[in-house]
Amino acid sequence: METRDILFSVVMVVSSFVLTYEWLGRFKYSSANTLIILSAMVMVGALAGMILLVDMRLRKIDNMLEAKERSLRINVQSVENNLDSRMNEVLIKMDDVMDSMDRRRYR
Repeated sequence: METRDILFSVVMVVSSFVLTYEWLGRFKYSSANTLIILSAMVMVGALAGMILLVDMRLRKIDNMLEAKERSLRINVQSVENNLDSRMNEVLIKMDDVMDSMDRRRYR
């Protein structure tokens, strides 16, 4: 979680307070206004928390995918190296067999 994410969450909560306070200030004052303001702040705070949790989960999934991609790339490279070495061995054997067959044919 970055500092800017926390800062944006605080701005969301403060702006919900200001918006609700100013909006309810147009009507006459009652004791229920503070409850409405508080509930709006809690609702926006919960929304900010959910957004931050989703962001953290997405980053975790992204890191896991990068790690799996890295391991897959390493595995593919090792298989490629093994296949190259085996193919070289087979080619060397085939060259030897072809040479021996050529020698037998020309005798």
